[in-house]
Amino acid sequence: MKIPKTIKTYCKKCKKHTEHKLTQYKARSARKLSIGTRKNIRKHKTGYGGMAKHIATVKKQNKKPVFTAECTVCKAKHYFVIPKKMKKTEFNA
Repeated sequence: MKIPKTIKTYCKKCKKHTEHKLTQYKARSARKLSIGTRKNIRKHKTGYGGMAKHIATVKKQNKKPVFTAECTVCKAKHYFVIPKKMKKTEFNA
């Protein structure tokens, strides 16, 4: 689906509708010391206990795209989610 690079939406900081520049959201790498990561390492990657069985999960192909919208006036950033599932998104020129 084609999405415009700029969109006019509400800015919480300016408290009015302004132009926002959209960029695709990309998640950061997971924290090494979080409890979930430590449990996974303890269960699967240590000692001579053999391989723990992972349950095979199928990745979903369609997801709701998440963008970061940056206000052109005050440079405040917030999430902008399009509430439709789609395989691929690209920005219009």
